[in-house]
Amino acid sequence: MKIVFMGTPDFAVPSLQRLISDGHNIVGVFTQPDKPKGRGYKLVAPPVKELAAEHGLKIYQPDKVRNGDTENILKELDPELIVVVAYGKILPKEILDIPKYGCINVHGSLLPKYRGAAPIQWAVLNGDKVTGVTTMYLAEGMDTGDMILKRETEIGENETSGELFDRLKEIGADVLSETVSLIEQGKVQRIKQDEQQATYTKMLTKEQAVIDFNQPARLVHNLICGMSPWPAAHTKLDGKVFKVYKSALLEDNFKGEPGEIVDSKKFIVCCKTGAVELLEVQIEGSKRMSGEAFLLGRKPKMFI
Repeated sequence: MKIVFMGTPDFAVPSLQRLISDGHNIVGVFTQPDKPKGRGYKLVAPPVKELAAEHGLKIYQPDKVRNGDTENILKELDPELIVVVAYGKILPKEILDIPKYGCINVHGSLLPKYRGAAPIQWAVLNGDKVTGVTTMYLAEGMDTGDMILKRETEIGENETSGELFDRLKEIGADVLSETVSLIEQGKVQRIKQDEQQATYTKMLTKEQAVIDFNQPARLVHNLICGMSPWPAAHTKLDGKVFKVYKSALLEDNFKGEPGEIVDSKKFIVCCKTGAVELLEVQIEGSKRMSGEAFLLGRKPKMFI
């Protein structure tokens, strides 16, 4: 099948690789423009571009998709199907109507729950026990199109968004492969989304990542897991920014004030109710390390 692939970050890479491995004819790959990163602001290619280049695929990096140029390129490429995975741009109706089999998307949630940005992070932040991946037809609304396939997976008790992200991108590739096969065979079924069950998410901000130990331990733990690796849950310790990338929720009762560090060997911090153990941390000006390693030679008493 002639396919145009549209995607940008790590999450999209296994899906593109799977389409290549399945033997589809990838006639073009669209991805975001290279962006400057690091202290030298050196231009860095998106992960999808790097994979596409390895396989000698045609690569397109338009700044906009609504100026008519992208539409003209796609008409020349004449794909039977457009596959979109975390591309980062909303496609207008003129593009959605080009391929005869339509445009499909791999979304990191069990739709209609968590339409929009950062669905994986919000599932962890909200303490969900189960999440998954949905393949769907793209429509003009935000993740409102008909669903095709879903695949569920349990979220681990201490699993971070980054760890879940890495699992879901592989699951997404498997579900995409099955979806494209159904489309080729003419066996695909379209499932309408229940609008009454729809929820929407927003992009994460650093301001949302501030740890408040005056909350119950469960909420503190969810925040740490959900904000890892970015923007990273953080607070202040000895006047410096202190980031926490991984934690464990403790069931035992610890006596102490919220924010008080109550174990000199294990990095255990009391919350409004319950406590959390800080497993992976980073203080301003230093590298990431385990909580126990951080406490070596230090005796902090309280987070502000």
